[in-house]
Amino acid sequence: MIATPSTTDQPVASDGALALAREVLEIEAAAVAALASRLDARFLAALGMILECRGRVVVTGVGKSGQIGRKIASTLASTGTPAFFVHPGEAIHGDLGMIAHDDVVIAISYSGESDELTTILPLVKRLGARLIALTGNPASTLATLADVVLDAGVEKEACPLNLAPTASTTAALALGDALAIAALDARGFGHEDFARSHPGGALGRRLLTHVRDVMRTGDDIPAVAEGAALAEAVLEISRKRMGMTAVVDPTRRIVGIFTDGDLRRSLERGTDVHATRVDAAMTRNPRSIHPEALAAEAVELMEKYKTTQLPVVDGDGRLVGALNIHDLFRAKVL
Repeated sequence: MIATPSTTDQPVASDGALALAREVLEIEAAAVAALASRLDARFLAALGMILECRGRVVVTGVGKSGQIGRKIASTLASTGTPAFFVHPGEAIHGDLGMIAHDDVVIAISYSGESDELTTILPLVKRLGARLIALTGNPASTLATLADVVLDAGVEKEACPLNLAPTASTTAALALGDALAIAALDARGFGHEDFARSHPGGALGRRLLTHVRDVMRTGDDIPAVAEGAALAEAVLEISRKRMGMTAVVDPTRRIVGIFTDGDLRRSLERGTDVHATRVDAAMTRNPRSIHPEALAAEAVELMEKYKTTQLPVVDGDGRLVGALNIHDLFRAKVL
């Protein structure tokens, strides 16, 4: 059996590798930064076409440009612009039927001369779809056919041979992101819109879960009446296992909160829990949250004020629920 050389058999010139890696990042960063000064009326025209599109935005490209195109289409779709990717090679074998008159096509090719792409472009134009070119060659076939040309040219690739698409693909991706985010802003696309596009996973839970979805209700809410004995409040904390109990008036309006911390401080002062009223030991005007607030807002409130529980009150200040940090963990909001 032939032994596979280990990494220790092929030492890496660390100084040279780090210097090259830094140069790659510097070249790509410069390529993206250079785009900013080239944004002009053409970018606004492309943005206008996307915003006025009555169909779908169709992104297309070959090779590395195609891979960048898939990401741009995905970003557009997740930020309020209906979009999908079509590969030019598949388009010439039937998928061209996915493109319609009301669509806007974003075609990506650094050279602007990719064979599969230039083959379908006249057909796209014949369909009546609008065409945005994202290219590094403003004199190319792609640019000539386009309604709007976005210049994604770079001074050089990060590849030492100046061959592998590196800086050019990074620039194209950044320009696509700029279009997507400008469209997002123009549409007034907000948190709730974003949540509807991302219902799954941690992001969806943070954006879609409200306090009312995870709070404790009914008999699970720890609460004692104003004027109750401190011993009764201690028992309520023990029974409900939330580390606190709300203190409410006869109309269920919250007047205070009594926590484990308040109990420890009372005991340190030698307070007689049987002879003392909870009013004397509770924290008045406690922080609370509304049931329609996002659970993520409750997390922020807890982190800001270094607490692990919150009473939940309605618009009139009446106690309707209770929330503990463990409830947020169970809901996977944290």
